[in-house]
Amino acid sequence: MNTNPHKPTAAFVGASWTALLAGAGAYLFGLWNTDMQLNEKGYYLTLLLYGLFAAVSLQKTVRDKLEGVPVTGLYTALCWFSMAVTITLMAIGLYNAKLALSEKGFYGMAFLLALFATIAIQKNVRDSHAAAATH
Repeated sequence: MNTNPHKPTAAFVGASWTALLAGAGAYLFGLWNTDMQLNEKGYYLTLLLYGLFAAVSLQKTVRDKLEGVPVTGLYTALCWFSMAVTITLMAIGLYNAKLALSEKGFYGMAFLLALFATIAIQKNVRDSHAAAATH
């Protein structure tokens, strides 16, 4: 168990939420305004949603294991596999997309920023709850 929990600073919490809103917002704004077919838009939207869920689940699983909370090996492997699948499918989709290289970079970076921000937000939530429980 974490014996010295620290509450995250307001600046880090704000930066994490800002990064999520910037990454996911830019990604969705670009997706809304692109000339892709609806099935392509659905593919990229599903990847974002699956990726965000996989990132939160992986962060929780890793944190649970560090804190001694029992987590099955199968679920841990599934979390890692899900993260790998979303990133791989995004890379394959962007590689094959009929988009300008700058657009491919935009979607890739917005996707990764949203995943990173989700992990940071999940960490902030856990740290805030752990700090509140000790006080």
